[in-house]
Amino acid sequence: MSKESRLVYSTESGRIKSGNAAPARPAGDGIVRIRRETSGRKGKGVTTISGLEMSDGELKSLAKKLKELCGTGGCIKNGIIEIQGDHREKIRDTLISQGHTVKFAGG
Repeated sequence: MSKESRLVYSTESGRIKSGNAAPARPAGDGIVRIRRETSGRKGKGVTTISGLEMSDGELKSLAKKLKELCGTGGCIKNGIIEIQGDHREKIRDTLISQGHTVKFAGG
């Protein structure tokens, strides 16, 4: 087991940047996937929407619209929108009306 360096500043090179960069957003294939997930959430279900190739601002505004539509909360993590509860049908209809190709993923 190797020890990880905890060096933050060096007199030779100045501040040492950490290797913890923000994770890259997964590349999509043009298909928006909607899935219901409960793992790691103490049995509470969330609807996740992935595969949207949009800028962060566009994702944020779409997430806001979907949260208002469903009347619930949610967030964006690594380019994936999470909406609390099971709202797959409403979200699918909304995304199809916006011109996206949508598929249900998972069981």
